[in-house]
Amino acid sequence: MKKICLLLLLAAAYCTGAQAQGTGSYAKEHYTKKDVYITMRDGTKLFTSVYTPNDASPQHKYPMVMQRTCYSIAPYGESKIPSRLGPSDLMMKEGYIVVYQDVRGRYKSEGTWTNMTPVVEHKTKKDVDEGTDTYDTIDWLVKHVANNNGRVGQWGISYPGFYTAAGILSNHPALKASSPQAPISDFFFDDFHHNGALLESYFFTYPVFGVQKTDTTSKEWYASQNIKTGTRDGYQFLLDMGPLKNADKYYKDNFYWQETVNHPNYDEFWQSRSLPRHYGKVKPAVMFVGGWYDAEDLSGPLDMFKRINKTDPSAYNTIVMGPFGHGRWSRETGHTMHSNVYFGDSIATFYQRDIEAKFFNHFLKGNGDKNSGLPKAYMYDTGNKEWKQFAQWPVANASHVKFFLSDDGKLPMSQPSGNGSVSYMSDPMKPVPYTEDNTTTMGFTPHNYMSEDQRFAGRRPDVLVYQTDVLTEDMTLGGELMTHLKVANSSSDADYVVKLIDVYPPDERNNAYMPNKNIILSNYWQMVRSEIMPARFRTGFDKAVPMVPGQKTDVNVRLQDVLHTFKKGHRIMIQVQSTAFPLFARNPQKFVANPYKADESDYVKATETVYNDSYIDVEVLK
Repeated sequence: MKKICLLLLLAAAYCTGAQAQGTGSYAKEHYTKKDVYITMRDGTKLFTSVYTPNDASPQHKYPMVMQRTCYSIAPYGESKIPSRLGPSDLMMKEGYIVVYQDVRGRYKSEGTWTNMTPVVEHKTKKDVDEGTDTYDTIDWLVKHVANNNGRVGQWGISYPGFYTAAGILSNHPALKASSPQAPISDFFFDDFHHNGALLESYFFTYPVFGVQKTDTTSKEWYASQNIKTGTRDGYQFLLDMGPLKNADKYYKDNFYWQETVNHPNYDEFWQSRSLPRHYGKVKPAVMFVGGWYDAEDLSGPLDMFKRINKTDPSAYNTIVMGPFGHGRWSRETGHTMHSNVYFGDSIATFYQRDIEAKFFNHFLKGNGDKNSGLPKAYMYDTGNKEWKQFAQWPVANASHVKFFLSDDGKLPMSQPSGNGSVSYMSDPMKPVPYTEDNTTTMGFTPHNYMSEDQRFAGRRPDVLVYQTDVLTEDMTLGGELMTHLKVANSSSDADYVVKLIDVYPPDERNNAYMPNKNIILSNYWQMVRSEIMPARFRTGFDKAVPMVPGQKTDVNVRLQDVLHTFKKGHRIMIQVQSTAFPLFARNPQKFVANPYKADESDYVKATETVYNDSYIDVEVLK
């Protein structure tokens, strides 16, 4: 249990700037802290800490940057100041009034907690959501915090990123800049689910999100529900647990687990918690930030950025995607690695100095016009290993190219002749692991798998492998990916996992910073992108539909965007499989109305057939 608690706290540290890396005593020497309760329009009081530069005065006013979080704004007490304040050391030293707030129902704030607070569209004076709480907080701050310049920025990573994205809807005139970073956008499509498939790797985190506290507190009130596993092997523990119905042994009284179990489809419960659908006209300048290897919230920044582009093309709406895992741009590691892949040095510092600080300084300290000097899309090419700037995203002049899944294992750009196919047997009792490291699935999703070597999976008989010939020139994929599978199933349900992989040449040398010295980059199969699609949702996520055994069926698998150059001498590979455990819960493969309530007898072997008119549609940049 101690290990699980530590993992959860480390994950939260990336999401809350107050717990992030610092520079010793600078904050303590240059800032003064004041704790206040701010009353919302319904009378609920939210605990808030305000850190003001010591040299603030009527002649020297500062803008405010604010983070609202469900992960605690510790350290509590006006005499206790963290080593770092704000989004980065740089911004802390440049001078901002920094505000942190425990959201409704969490830690020292009053109220009742709910996940992904639904947006109230037509509010009365007493209706509340995260937009109104943000408005009421900002309104109090600009009126009561001494020596502020009347401009407020908001930022946050992961769940605090959701609160930042929801804060855009507050429409408070003082909110001038908003940077949702790795924001959760919709729990049915990121974090706890991907396309409705449950991330069982999150199983140990439900106490954090599904236990109500009884009073204001600075302690982890949910800790008593943490599971004592007695093992470090998450794969085996979750496999031995059996069907998801057995989870009631641990979470019978966990309200979020019970909500998940009782809402297996994309019904009103999940739809009401989807944030992108509520964007219309946007007032503050917005900069979404994400990591190409974010194992938790990859879809959030991409989906919300694209949504605002549609609903308000005139808005200042930008996006940054770097070579990072979840929230890793907030900490400088020196050598920027993801798993075994080295991207260069001090990339987080470049982001913090030349992108993030530039954005906030322009809109909170500068003239605030749309000429910030930043591009519409600041995107990192993970193959060429360099930043690129784009006037729009997806890129307008990209060419659509189809790679077909040929029955001879190749990836031609023209459809193979005939009606060829390849089959594999999927056994939910012997699922394909999603990683070779079985010790990592004991907290939030481990980030390494997003670029891990996929040889371990591709050499199994229940994983199909397709690859191009050796590339004779570079090929840059930039934008959206859609796989059009033509499949048949011997049973009535299945999941399909599609992986895009960069196959390194045999003479590739190891980099000097690889954490695992037993890995070789010679012929390395680096995962670039992957996604799962339950066939039950192939016609819509609001209603599950069984497959007809033996009938050829279309299943489209949308993968999230990429910007990756496959280098000359490399190959492009696609893998197809039906399990990736315990990242994703096992599909019983016998259709049941609610897979969370499936019996052990519902878990059956199935033969999956992939036809050679299946293809992946990619966008190739010139």
